[in-house]
Amino acid sequence: MPLAQNFPVMLMTEDGVRIDAAHTPATRTDIGIVVAHGFTGSWRERSARRIAHVLSGYGGVIAFDFRGHGRSRGESTVGDLEILDVDAAVRHARVVGYSKIAVVGFSMGAAVAVRHAGLRGGVDAVAAVSGPARWYYRGTKPMRQVHWAIERPFGRWAARVVKRTRIARGRWDPIPMPPHEAAALISPVPLLIVHGDADTFFPLDHAHQLHAGAREPKELWVEPGYGHAESAASPDLVRRIGKWISSNLS
Repeated sequence: MPLAQNFPVMLMTEDGVRIDAAHTPATRTDIGIVVAHGFTGSWRERSARRIAHVLSGYGGVIAFDFRGHGRSRGESTVGDLEILDVDAAVRHARVVGYSKIAVVGFSMGAAVAVRHAGLRGGVDAVAAVSGPARWYYRGTKPMRQVHWAIERPFGRWAARVVKRTRIARGRWDPIPMPPHEAAALISPVPLLIVHGDADTFFPLDHAHQLHAGAREPKELWVEPGYGHAESAASPDLVRRIGKWISSNLS
């Protein structure tokens, strides 16, 4: 089955960063779904486009590249200022006419979706998939490799050349509120936390910490055999997330 048609969009954040995005319209015109990718990802990757295609069965989809990723301008702050990128996508969804907005984030995008909903608001549902609960986690080999890419000059060069991801130098100052604390601020907006028991980046305690930090309404889905983020997300899982959005925004 061919992927649903998407239309390129250029967004502007409130701090002046141009964000590359795409809008996939749907037959249901009241729900808009903003999709936030993981670190070094892009809405143009095939796995992300398939997710947008499945979710377009439940609402119009706005997918975008975070700052410093793909064709977006700026540099990645790895979860801090990215809440402004989500905010730009949410605003655009409102402008094109969607009255109810859900944000679905994967990995870094999940952390940003939670932080955006808690700190900025303006959304009606949040789904955080494969997301971290806290910063500076190095307990798995993939996360040690991520920290190498962020913290080392050669790592940043490699990320830029191989993944088209431009990473800002230096440390956070101040350190942004971690996702598990921001989760407490989302209520009464419903929050869905999805995590696989085979995630090689973040073990299940991250999902449990996010869930424990959040207030009702909240749900936690622990998915047997599911790995990490977009590349491991099956169409069935994405459809279930779409149904959760639809049932919570009806």
